[in-house]
Amino acid sequence: MLNGMYTDRERCVRAVQSKDARFDGWFFTAVLTTGIYCRPSCPVVAPKPENMVFHASAAACQQAGFRACKRCRPDTSPGSPEWNRRADLVARAMRLIADGVVDREGVPGLAGRLGYSTRQVERQLLAELGAGPLALARAQRAQTARLLVESTQLSMADVAFAAGFASVRTFNDTVREVFALSPTELRARVPKRNDTTAAALRTLPVPPHALPLPALPPHTPTPRTPPPGTTETPGAPLVTPAPVTLHLRLPFRAPLNPDNLFGHLAATAVPGVEEWRDGAYRRTLRLPYGHGIVGLAPRPDHIACRLTLSDLRDLTVAISRCRRMLDLDADPVAVDGQLRTDPLLAPLVDKAPGRRVPRTVDEAEFAVRAVLGQQVSTAAARTHAARLVTAHGDPVDDPEGGLTHLFPTPEALAGVDPGSLAMPGSRRTTFTSLVGQLADGRLRLGVECDWEETRARLLELPGFGPWTVDVIAMRALGDPDAFLPTDLGVRRAAQQLGLPSTPAALTARAAGWRPWRAYAVQYLWATDSHPINFLPA
Repeated sequence: MLNGMYTDRERCVRAVQSKDARFDGWFFTAVLTTGIYCRPSCPVVAPKPENMVFHASAAACQQAGFRACKRCRPDTSPGSPEWNRRADLVARAMRLIADGVVDREGVPGLAGRLGYSTRQVERQLLAELGAGPLALARAQRAQTARLLVESTQLSMADVAFAAGFASVRTFNDTVREVFALSPTELRARVPKRNDTTAAALRTLPVPPHALPLPALPPHTPTPRTPPPGTTETPGAPLVTPAPVTLHLRLPFRAPLNPDNLFGHLAATAVPGVEEWRDGAYRRTLRLPYGHGIVGLAPRPDHIACRLTLSDLRDLTVAISRCRRMLDLDADPVAVDGQLRTDPLLAPLVDKAPGRRVPRTVDEAEFAVRAVLGQQVSTAAARTHAARLVTAHGDPVDDPEGGLTHLFPTPEALAGVDPGSLAMPGSRRTTFTSLVGQLADGRLRLGVECDWEETRARLLELPGFGPWTVDVIAMRALGDPDAFLPTDLGVRRAAQQLGLPSTPAALTARAAGWRPWRAYAVQYLWATDSHPINFLPA
């Protein structure tokens, strides 16, 4: 495995000299003679090995006094796949930091969610990444700030608060330190487009990254209610007077096969919350400060993302959740390499390498939908979910499509009359038990969860068997080793391939696929002609 690769100097030097993009995000190269840090695939002439120092994170490079390279822009690398592969304290902390928890709740809030003291969390992050939670969050804020500076015409004050900075001065100092340019200089470097070209580009379904947007109308800052359990930064203004749309490029490690990824999301889409329109998967997002609508479309070397937010302070969280839903930080070379060791799986991998696990932007939402989908067809599950959305979801406006609601919260669903649910009595009990525990906090589903502990908690609920628990572990919790040996589609595919088809024997055979059994499930499912396996027209 590549865990701790930045400590293997010889391998890092080889990766830099070969400009191997597969290692982008695994480690960062700091150059002693220039004072900059780069991604391994930086296109400039590789420095001499004796002038290279390697770090596990951009934050560690910044802590050591290095600034980001202007050519390769290491801050835009895909995230390290380590944080989605592991369930230990450091990995869980990194997922929470990416979700903006430090910015909203501080380090004590991060530690509280993890169940450790702040000292323990800081010590372990420093030991593995060379930077503590504040430095890691600061690096993320700098990346968000750069994105807003380059792709919007917001005032610098609004950019500062949207990116999570407590003051404009801190924002200015951080941008200069990290990028060796002032915010104004960063914006001035963006290529200019004439009005005709810009207008034409804005009519595309998902235009290229960093497309300048029209200037926002002037506004007067007004107070805003902070997310539950958080406090507002004193003096922070309202970030946007109206929804703002950004056009982004989400990078990934090649190869990426979009068929089952977008096919699954489109085929199981809940009407009103999700849709496939004009070659893009679109859905509503419930976010800490407001809501959003995102459109995601596969491209050969990136995912085109059109993101509309009611509050720009949610930008970092929205991007993180979309990346997680599409599994964009995965390492397909490592995954496919392991699965190819099984001679019966190898032909499936070779036929369509780079399959991802379709995940979710809302863990609680997915758990509810998993219960609604127990022992019914995909169409019936969508119908059940759509009824709940219409009756209990929060309405949203979508001038560009057919999205109408946010998926209901557990608190809203906890008040549903069980008698109104068109399902057997046993499944009503399963539904009410799940939403009740989610609503009162006895059960938490999130990126910070310990996978095995959460599995055990779910199995205690009535009506939760191994299939339901493991599909939640796979698609909501993000466990890359979750496996579904009792799934009918998996067993049918196993039989066709000559693999053992009984759950016990198939589980024994799948030991050789670890720790990537969730990806093996995607390859097995792909042998079927179900719509989840095909990119919609």
